[in-house]
Amino acid sequence: MKPINVGLLGIGTVGGGTWTVLSRNAEEITRRAGRPIRITAVADRNTELATRVTGGAARVTADAFELVKDPEIDIIIELIGGYTVAKELVLAAIENGKHVVTANKALLAVHGKEIFAAAQAKGVTVAFEAAVAGGIPIIKALREGLSANRIEWIAGIINGTTNFILSEMRDKGLPFADVLKEAQALGYAEADPTFDIEGIDAAHKATIMSAIAFGIPVQFDKAYVEGITRLEAADIQYAEQLGYRIKLLGIARRREQGVELRVHPTLIPAKRLIANVEGAMNAVLVQADAVGSTLYYGKGAGAEPTASAVIADLVDVTRLATASAEHRVPALAFQADKLVDLPILPIEAVQTAYYLRMRVEDKTGVLADITRILADGAISIDAMLQKEPGEGESQTDIILLTHVAIEGQVNEAIVRIEGLSTVVGKVTKIRLEELN
Repeated sequence: MKPINVGLLGIGTVGGGTWTVLSRNAEEITRRAGRPIRITAVADRNTELATRVTGGAARVTADAFELVKDPEIDIIIELIGGYTVAKELVLAAIENGKHVVTANKALLAVHGKEIFAAAQAKGVTVAFEAAVAGGIPIIKALREGLSANRIEWIAGIINGTTNFILSEMRDKGLPFADVLKEAQALGYAEADPTFDIEGIDAAHKATIMSAIAFGIPVQFDKAYVEGITRLEAADIQYAEQLGYRIKLLGIARRREQGVELRVHPTLIPAKRLIANVEGAMNAVLVQADAVGSTLYYGKGAGAEPTASAVIADLVDVTRLATASAEHRVPALAFQADKLVDLPILPIEAVQTAYYLRMRVEDKTGVLADITRILADGAISIDAMLQKEPGEGESQTDIILLTHVAIEGQVNEAIVRIEGLSTVVGKVTKIRLEELN
């Protein structure tokens, strides 16, 4: 059959990996796709790099819009990133009747509703396996492998930078700032790591997964996002003593009132498999009614792992190229006219357990005052750890684990606890998920 011609926008780390893997495994990929897939043109501002990587085997241009308008190109791979130019290019490619493969989670989380609607109107596919968890095929698992199930919740370690930092803080007992510098020196963290350490990158991915899991529009603006910058090494050590580990989780959970969509540091029982995912690795735990719990683990970034997902999408799109639009797997798993308008719940309505650490004066009655306030808010205590004050010190730490409670009530209780004369400074609150 006639080869599928692909235009590649951006030949950086992932683009270079895509070229390499597609070239190396061309015969195998052709056997799977049913026809050859070849990158015939590459657009990158660094044309010298693009020419060197492709070895002159593809046309190179600095003008990405040239490729999205080229009638000879069937599929556009968008690996530029960001919200602005990438959005213009993707929409232009769709308008010109081209299928799109992208790794751009930020673009889809923020502008996915517009992009998917445009693709449906033109009868083309937007594929994005590489946008979430790198080489882990979590999008296909949610969209197709689990299509018989009612998905109840998803909890994922979906940012390798933050997982590396938290693993190092736990293993070495170092403060956040020191480990961040180490992560930057090793190339795990960018020079400006804001998107990673503030949880934004993970929230983009959690937003996309929530849409596929529950058949709702992408709604990044309603996600609760909290990063790891305020975590202290002491909290990681205390969690360990209580049998828990702290991970930055992206969580999407179906409730009767709506959907919880949140990213934040979370205590997880150390015996859970996902709690033992270390370094820069990713993992996604899915709970569904028929199959139960399934765990997806692997490399969440890197040239060839992400290229693996990009090329898997190329193969899927190639297979579907001869199928009519109405017979293709919907981008967000559910038919476009069957999406439901479940509300995203505010963080105050979230129900989970909590880790609370407070610095207190070592005086009689302090614990009684704290437990009374929690009881007034219908918050029950599951476990407690009280440290003996050091020699010559008059203050100590009290750590409490609560049973499941409503976040708004916990916040009100914390305000009252911080008002006690025997409590020093702010109460540290970290959410806790049993994940069972």
